[in-house]
Amino acid sequence: MRDKNRETPEKIVLVLQGGGALGAFQAGAYEALCDAGQEPEWLAGISIGSINAALIAGNPPGERLPALRQFWDRVTGAPWLMAPCLGKGPLHEQMRAACNEGSAAMTALLGAPGFFRPRLPDLFSFLPGLMRQTSWYDTGPLRDTLLELIDFDHLNRYGPRLSIGAVDVETGNFTCFDSRETTITVDHIMASGALPPGFPAVEIEGRHYWDGGLVSNSPLQFVLETPSTRPLSIYQVDLYPSRDSLPRSMAEVEQREREIRFSSRTRLNTDEFRNRHALASAARRLRVRLPREFRDDPDLTRLIEAGPAHPVSLMHLIYRHASYEGASKDYEFSRLSMLDHWHDGRRDAERSLRDPRWINRQVPQDGLMIFDISDPHHQEAAAS
Repeated sequence: MRDKNRETPEKIVLVLQGGGALGAFQAGAYEALCDAGQEPEWLAGISIGSINAALIAGNPPGERLPALRQFWDRVTGAPWLMAPCLGKGPLHEQMRAACNEGSAAMTALLGAPGFFRPRLPDLFSFLPGLMRQTSWYDTGPLRDTLLELIDFDHLNRYGPRLSIGAVDVETGNFTCFDSRETTITVDHIMASGALPPGFPAVEIEGRHYWDGGLVSNSPLQFVLETPSTRPLSIYQVDLYPSRDSLPRSMAEVEQREREIRFSSRTRLNTDEFRNRHALASAARRLRVRLPREFRDDPDLTRLIEAGPAHPVSLMHLIYRHASYEGASKDYEFSRLSMLDHWHDGRRDAERSLRDPRWINRQVPQDGLMIFDISDPHHQEAAAS
């Protein structure tokens, strides 16, 4: 797939947001992309998105889907997470909601296999002001799982480019670890998903890092700001919608608050991209009208280089929660929900990839075209 007006092949980029148990939606979307021949040359992720991205980048093409399946089968494989299929009927949604909440409660109590387990409190944990532990869970099982399923030598030497977002605990600064500049290790992946107070900070070269989603739950801005000599075809897979209906209950308020807090600021990032593109275009037009002795002025050159020179097609795939899902959906690790999320991701990606508006797209003069065509209820706002 490519812009019909261009001969230069597009660089395929996969951008994956954080969202815990909802990350199986990203795995399903990747499966559809893989089947369509859209293997990414660059992956960028936050939190669970960084785990999925590393599983893809850290394996040869034929072993990527099996690695994703092994991970998601493992973390949803505990007996207490095997929610039964409840069929359909008038009470289905109420029963499924109760089942999901029970599964999430068991995850909070017992953890998820191959991912995290409860941390035993120390002797002072119950004394006011003396609690010394800094997380509720131990993520040692995740380290073992990642080391088993990811070939870090392949990731750093042969795999597609990988960018992982994390936050420096002491400075609060967002950091993007990039395989073009840094040797990616298991610590970088775990740091990107170290969401406090559940998970502990991860030390890398003397600095301590938390989940990148605390600052930005999507690395889209990093991707857009990085110079490219080729047009980009970006598949951004988000697990929290920025738009939803007005909450009608306290449960819906809690869910909506979490969606707003962790949704990607896609519009903010893309508006900034367009503004920089317009600024650079204006500077180029000005250069032509200036006397020759002023055309190489350093300030003018800086204005031109501040804008992106590469066009971008961005397909936005967003998980939209089922009516029976609540605020606990991102730590509800039942096998049934995982399979539902995987199926939904594959279905939405397949639908979007088949859409004529995507297949026949032509990137406009401002260098950016955005598609959100996976939701049949939002077809009228498919591209902007």
